[in-house]
Amino acid sequence: MTRRTKEEAQKMIKSIAILLRNTTWKCGRVEKLIVNHLQSQIRKCERPRITIKEMLQHLKFSGKQKSEFLDAIKRLEKRQIIKIEGLP
Repeated sequence: MTRRTKEEAQKMIKSIAILLRNTTWKCGRVEKLIVNHLQSQIRKCERPRITIKEMLQHLKFSGKQKSEFLDAIKRLEKRQIIKIEGLP
C-alpha cells in the first residue's frame, strides 16, 4: 500500500459518502461497519449520504484505526458499493 499524504487524507475526510449498493459480501469488519452505518442513516433520516467526518466521529476511530477506516472507504469505492463526492 502506498502512504497517503496529509492533504489527501484531509480532502477525503471533508467529502461525502453515498451508499450505492446494500451489500457486505466479501467485506471486512471495518467495511461492514461503514455500510451498516450508512444503512442506519437511511432508516433514520431517509438520506443515503453522510460526511466521512461524521462517520469517523460516530464510529470513534483514531490513530491506526483511522487509517484503516480511510483504506476501507477507498476499497468500498473501488468495489462500487459507495461513492465519494467532494464538498464544493
